[in-house]
Amino acid sequence: MPTNRLARDAKLAGVPVAYAGRRMAGRGRRLLGRSAAEIDRDIRLRTAEHLFEVLGELKGCAAKLGQLGAVYRSILPFEAVGPDWTELAEVAGDALSRLQDSVPPMLPGLVHQVMAANFGDHWRELFLEFEECPAAAASLGQVHRAVWHDGRPVAVKVMYPGAREAVQADLRTLRGLSGVIGAVMPGADVRAIVDMVCTMVGDELDYRREARYQRTCAEVFAGDPEFVVPEVVECADEVLISDWLEGTGFGTLVTHGSARERSRAGLAILEFMESAKLRCGVLYTDVHPGNFLLLDDGRVGVVDFGACAPMPPSLRRIVSELGDALYNGTPGDFEAALRAHGFVRPGQEFDIDELVRIVSPFLDVLLQKDFRLTTDWMREQVTVITRIRLSNVFRDMTLPPELTTLARAAVTALGVLCQLGTEGIRDQFLDGWPELAEVVDRYEARRDLADTAT
Repeated sequence: MPTNRLARDAKLAGVPVAYAGRRMAGRGRRLLGRSAAEIDRDIRLRTAEHLFEVLGELKGCAAKLGQLGAVYRSILPFEAVGPDWTELAEVAGDALSRLQDSVPPMLPGLVHQVMAANFGDHWRELFLEFEECPAAAASLGQVHRAVWHDGRPVAVKVMYPGAREAVQADLRTLRGLSGVIGAVMPGADVRAIVDMVCTMVGDELDYRREARYQRTCAEVFAGDPEFVVPEVVECADEVLISDWLEGTGFGTLVTHGSARERSRAGLAILEFMESAKLRCGVLYTDVHPGNFLLLDDGRVGVVDFGACAPMPPSLRRIVSELGDALYNGTPGDFEAALRAHGFVRPGQEFDIDELVRIVSPFLDVLLQKDFRLTTDWMREQVTVITRIRLSNVFRDMTLPPELTTLARAAVTALGVLCQLGTEGIRDQFLDGWPELAEVVDRYEARRDLADTAT
């Protein structure tokens, strides 16, 4: 993968430039008699392939940002930014959806170099078998299927050479793709998104850190009737070896599963996140359909623990106090809670009524037992959030550093649960947040009392 910032800049900048060139050339071909539909289809296919190839080659933050965009592709209000951007957004979405499953793999020679650097020149002696062709290729590394020297099937996760250097360059580089990012996420604060993605990816480059979280969860979930976390077999700086899990990725359910199957998958993801938090003290934040597998015995396998983080000690109190202010207090109470926990800077003017209006629809998720999270529902909320306003409350807010990982978990999980059309998360979610359950109980008791009085 290219690590020079100028080289990465040039590749990213070439995507919108090439797209504009194809559009201009298309007008000329229309004059030569080709139909508009035929030319349009050709432009879309070539541009989607170009974007996929560029983000896939760059890997690192570029591919990770593409995967995040793919999660939200189906719920973003493209029509709000005009027909030209809508067209480019659809093209980008096609390519980003492919990045959810894989990126172009590295050649076997590079794999051998990484393995030798981490386990020595005789690294093949550790394995009875090692498949040269990767089973999966993602944003920071690829996975090879192999058989360990004791006969157990294993997954060998190999980091791309230059991944660390590329991530350092990407914080500035990705801003050069702001046009395409803006098409996929219209109205979004691109700079803030890029900063968040680069921070997340930086954490995922520490394979030894990932192994510690995976070992913790594997030990706790050992023998669990519902979930399987593969045991870590061996770990080095750039290679992580775990037990191999055979199953069907949840990404298949997104596109081919029935409504019931998709909803059950969404509830399983939420249940694992809550169980990991309660039983392991771990926030699992890389909520991606490809990281969850439906195994033959009906259990759910969970892989990729690179984006985990410890449960912040203050999290329960923050959630409880903010929730109580929202459900049972006034806008003034909510603003006071936000300021007390560092979400609004001292002296910062803040439109609390606007924020309350934006978040109010989300309160129903915990009030209705059969509430279904859908892409249509989420699109309505995103339309409100991204609508251009004189006052943008989100730009007036800050995110306490200790809650960054929680924000990532919330953003990715909500997107995936909406993709899956998950129904009835209320009871399961509140079981994991008893403090918030008490808040909702007080709200419902107060509402029932008011209904009785009238």
